[in-house]
Amino acid sequence: MRIDCQDCAMQHTTACDDCIVTALLDRPTGEAVVLDLEEARAVRALQRAGLAPRNRFLPIERAVHR
Repeated sequence: MRIDCQDCAMQHTTACDDCIVTALLDRPTGEAVVLDLEEARAVRALQRAGLAPRNRFLPIERAVHR
């Protein structure tokens, strides 16, 4: 799983406040978040248990075609 905030249609909105990237990672601005399969599964398990916010990432190209 690769999440790059530069490619997210929700970037710089209030969605960032409740995004898994913001909640779990303190990353330098402009750098993508890359999770391996094991990490992605762990994040999904935390989300299903209500212990982490959901992924609010919305690729720009998908948002444009809505």
